[in-house]
Amino acid sequence: MERDPNGLTFTLDLTKPEPIPRQGIARAIELMDTGRLFRYGETEPGELSDASLLEQRMAGMLGRKYAIGTNSCGAALFLALKSSGVRQGDRVLVNGYTLAPVPGAIDHAGAVPVVVEVEDNLTVDLDDLERKARLSGARTLLLSHMRGHISDMDQVVERCAALGLTLIEDCAHTLGASWSGKPTGTFGAAACFSLQTFKHINSGEGGVIVTDDDDLAAQAILYSGSYMLYAQHAAGPDASVFEKYRGNTPNYSLRLTSLAAALALPQLELLTERAGRMNASYRRLERLLGDIDGIHLIRRSTKEEFVGSSLQFRLPNLSAEQIARFIAICQERGLGLKWFGQSRMEGFTSRPSQWEYVEGSAEAPKTEALLSTLCDLRIPPAMTEQHCQQGAAVISYALQEIKT
Repeated sequence: MERDPNGLTFTLDLTKPEPIPRQGIARAIELMDTGRLFRYGETEPGELSDASLLEQRMAGMLGRKYAIGTNSCGAALFLALKSSGVRQGDRVLVNGYTLAPVPGAIDHAGAVPVVVEVEDNLTVDLDDLERKARLSGARTLLLSHMRGHISDMDQVVERCAALGLTLIEDCAHTLGASWSGKPTGTFGAAACFSLQTFKHINSGEGGVIVTDDDDLAAQAILYSGSYMLYAQHAAGPDASVFEKYRGNTPNYSLRLTSLAAALALPQLELLTERAGRMNASYRRLERLLGDIDGIHLIRRSTKEEFVGSSLQFRLPNLSAEQIARFIAICQERGLGLKWFGQSRMEGFTSRPSQWEYVEGSAEAPKTEALLSTLCDLRIPPAMTEQHCQQGAAVISYALQEIKT
């Protein structure tokens, strides 16, 4: 790619989200006019809140029996763990390539994260999973489909069954994605999705648990803060299930608000179109970056039907100082990249050795080595072919600069 520093600029603001659909804005205003923003209330029988409607539609979209809205995906992960039987002092397996709220949810549940290595393609190392499960005595795997990278779910499910592991899926980056035609979020006992601004649906903040388990769903609804108004939960189990838990389940007040749900609801219909735009940009960038010497792209399985909201690549031949300079040059040209190899946690990115509260169980040298050279490029739906070409040109220029 030709080196041309003059005027070479990336012109798309990668931090700018898509606008909220007018339908969602109108409904939010309508709700604010009524003041009824709380998802539960003393309403007419049969009247469903926006949060309850969102849960109903999420469950239907994924083919799951139940859905529970929460105030964040991290809260959803915590409640899924707690409601599946994780207790104080338990060990919970988690793949080392993930974001801080995932081990944070394990700690929140009073459990101890046990970090499992990842392969070169950023998916879970199944042999290390088996080894760590046997060594730690863990009975739960919290599997993060980090940045949309989906592990071999046929093998994951098989290993979990053999090892007696309960599988909880972190699907913050895979709403609308699937493995071999089966949606992510439908492989484990429960799965958690994100409604945070930079995810596939933007309500500012929010999360959703999906499950087919009556007892897990009832407990999660009560833990989330339904009080005794759980009958207003359209995507929940029969009232008889709640009788087992209503007196012995604490209220953690982690509910999704009706206002956030109102913003999210009309975006469900946009998922396929948004995914199509992001995937087209992902494939363009993949082709362009594949022609640049020194860039190592991540291999993806043909069974992985992902949503390309970001693209990762490695710079394995560069030192930490060179990568830092590369990131700085890209930033100067308007292209903000994330780098997982920084010595300190920065922004949203971190790696297991930086989770100091996890103590010795965060040791994952193979994962640390991979992440030390891993860069991350966000792909918003608004990215165009021109933006892809600009981004690749900036990356190529920056790599040439650090070699001079």
